Amino acid sequence: MQTMSAAVARRTALAAQGFTDAAPSGEPDRRHLQRVLARTGLLQLDSVNVAVRAHYMPVFSRIGRYAHELVDNAAWAPRSGKPRLLVEYWAHEASLVPLEVWPLLRWRMREYGGSWRTKLRHLIDDNPGLLDDVLTVVKESGPIGAGALERELGSEQKQNRGPWWDRTDTKRACELLFASGELTTGARNGFERLYDLPERVLPPEILAHDPPEADAVRALVERSARSLGVATEPDLRDYFRLKPAQSQRAVAELVEDGTLEPVDVRGWKQPAYRHCAARTPRRVTGRALLCPFDPLIWERSRAQRLFGFHYRIEIYVPAAKRVHGYYVFPFLLDGELVARVDLKADRNASVLRVPGAFLEEGADEARVAGELGGAVHDMAAWLGLDGVAVGTHGDLTAALRAEVS
Repeated sequence: MQTMSAAVARRTALAAQGFTDAAPSGEPDRRHLQRVLARTGLLQLDSVNVAVRAHYMPVFSRIGRYAHELVDNAAWAPRSGKPRLLVEYWAHEASLVPLEVWPLLRWRMREYGGSWRTKLRHLIDDNPGLLDDVLTVVKESGPIGAGALERELGSEQKQNRGPWWDRTDTKRACELLFASGELTTGARNGFERLYDLPERVLPPEILAHDPPEADAVRALVERSARSLGVATEPDLRDYFRLKPAQSQRAVAELVEDGTLEPVDVRGWKQPAYRHCAARTPRRVTGRALLCPFDPLIWERSRAQRLFGFHYRIEIYVPAAKRVHGYYVFPFLLDGELVARVDLKADRNASVLRVPGAFLEEGADEARVAGELGGAVHDMAAWLGLDGVAVGTHGDLTAALRAEVS
């Protein structure tokens, strides 16, 4: 079994995620987006918009300033006339996945369809025709949002309190049908999902493909391994949120056919696996701000192993107990995570606010502040903001403020 150092594993992972690819020489286009998607495998969706929506940021982190419409047109109601590249489903949480991944999740649609129907049995029993009525309205009027659907159905259901956060029965019916693959997202209105029938969104060859579960899971694990470069089995499992037994079987089969090579990474407690196509550059250069949902760092124990970087998102931590801030972006510089910054897009004032900035132990303050200053200016310009305003929380704020002034 090959042995590799943690530094080699880190460079391998960064290359797999696209952080060693050449930057676009001009305006990023659809080809550059496709290259990012080939590296990351998916883009996680999240409702938090304090700085920028989560699905836009990993693309910016890898190719720099690009038009948001590049992702929008690839995912929702393309205006360019070019084929759709992405579709929504539950992958690593709610995600945009390449079209060819959707059939690999058909087994999950069947599973979720059953479990959600059990979970919402009272809804179906109380409203026996609701699911069929929703499908009929979507067929006639889609793409359509849950609110418009509810009005169309003439729903007068009361909002039920509890674990469903006051969602109406119509909204729950839409989510059940989405989970089971009977509905998908045809477009977005802001961040509101507009539901449509899969046959109006996906190409016929994608709809017709329905591989056996074992084959589909093996393909998902292979994609995870390609995106991670080198990873433990739990890392591979987490990428598409698979079950341990599914993932372990797939890993064993991929090792047997030579797609995965077992390796021993010094300092890692668990066995690791290197994808046969993974490459390890001699060095990694460049800088990038990473949103909390970037696939390089979304698995926090992996971020700790790769970078020695203890990271927790503090959105749900009471303000008085937060250590680094509400929505903190790790800062990648030359292959290391050297700082973290709390970011907020103040669109009324047209500034990117940096309430807090913190230097990682052993990092060069002057160099990090200089590079981080450039990075936050780039992000502000990408977001259409006129400037950057640095606060006072954290040991890097004074040096960063001097750089952005």
